[in-house]
Amino acid sequence: MPAKAKATTKAKPVKKTSSKSSTKRTAKSVSKVFVLDTSVILYDHNSIMNFDEHDVAIPITVLEELDEFKKGSDTKNYEARQFIRLIDRKAGESNINDWISLNGGTKGRFKVIMDTRGVGEDAQRIFGAGKNDHKILNAALNLTEEEKDRKVILVTKDINLRLKAKALNLTAEDYETGKIKDVDSLYTGKTNLDDFDQDLIDTLYKKKTLPLDKVEKVYPSFSKLNNHFYILKASKSSTLSFYNAFSESLDQIEKKSYYGIKPRNAEQAFALHAIANPDVKLVTLSGVAGTGKTLLALAGALEQRRDFKQIYLARPIVPLSNKDIGYLPGDMKAKINPYMQPLWDNLKFIKNQFNEQDKEYRQIDEMVTSEKLLVTPLAYIRGRSLSNVIFIVDEAQNLTPHEVKTIITRAGENAKFVFTGDVNQIDTPYLDEQSNGLSYLIDKIKGNKLFAHVLLEKGERSELANLANELL
Repeated sequence: MPAKAKATTKAKPVKKTSSKSSTKRTAKSVSKVFVLDTSVILYDHNSIMNFDEHDVAIPITVLEELDEFKKGSDTKNYEARQFIRLIDRKAGESNINDWISLNGGTKGRFKVIMDTRGVGEDAQRIFGAGKNDHKILNAALNLTEEEKDRKVILVTKDINLRLKAKALNLTAEDYETGKIKDVDSLYTGKTNLDDFDQDLIDTLYKKKTLPLDKVEKVYPSFSKLNNHFYILKASKSSTLSFYNAFSESLDQIEKKSYYGIKPRNAEQAFALHAIANPDVKLVTLSGVAGTGKTLLALAGALEQRRDFKQIYLARPIVPLSNKDIGYLPGDMKAKINPYMQPLWDNLKFIKNQFNEQDKEYRQIDEMVTSEKLLVTPLAYIRGRSLSNVIFIVDEAQNLTPHEVKTIITRAGENAKFVFTGDVNQIDTPYLDEQSNGLSYLIDKIKGNKLFAHVLLEKGERSELANLANELL
């Protein structure tokens, strides 16, 4: 099974044998050995368990790098600690230089490769000494010589390392557990229905809702995906609607102003409706820069300020030039403010829809002062339980699937989560359009009664911004 094995794939049943025979399996029963890079473990600490019956090797250099990552409150620090604990638990009293069963014979085995010197082909001699990546390459090359009858595959999220491996005739693959198959066919959340029945649209305008049986009489193959949005066009009129998962009906959507922000197109109306729908607890908004994702999320949350105790605004901190947040001067607030400025900019835009004398203008200032509206980094969310809050996560494409899961599992009673981002604008080195947390979330949760998604396609920031998106 290649590295693109899914975590949910089950290994074939193994006949009961003695513990000795289950641990010391022959090369015939295990055809491949996967060598894991540090980037894979920092992406998913449980990755070692996702190769079914195949064996997994960890270069000692990887453990040394994980030792550097184990301290801190960031997700990568958590992943490093969890992996070290997992290996310690699986190894027990055994020597980690020898093959150790991962799960009593139902999965493969693992061991740590101690020798990172170039026995035959030497990556450090070819690419330069003193770099950990080259030691990891040597470990994989040495294992290839040791396991001549088996295929050895280096698994890494680092594209450059995969290229170097291939230059040495070493098979290298991306770790694809958690990756979606095709980002081009990612769920959009909306459908255009042209030539829709005029009588049905007239009824929808009059009664605001259509029982599903009436729609299915005219359209027997009507797709009733929960909380899916529709642009209905007939010969004389058109309207916006969505499939109500709870009433099992097609309900009309009207363009409403939310805290001074009025939708400028159908997709923005869908987005605001999803955020304001009390039955929907999880919303994702995707789209290129300028489509209004963050602004709509903020406006929709402010409109519901009376229904929740707090509104959290958060985004992952992705430092530039490899400078960690700890290098910045000042206290925590001063450190995070440069990263949170886009959120403040959107908040200021909403405030400017009103005059300084208007109560809405003053309410925003009061909410910030009283921390009813709180801008916060994501690094400190683990371990918390969030009840009676709207939690907006901006730039969610820079999160891993595990990080997205960590955030959502913090949900308490009466909590609502809104994730926004552009799956084609990744700022972290080991994520791409298919493996980021936002794409993963949209693909896995679509169709659930508690979930709604909208792809925003039309830029509304300015003509100049639209020009840049289209031509540059």
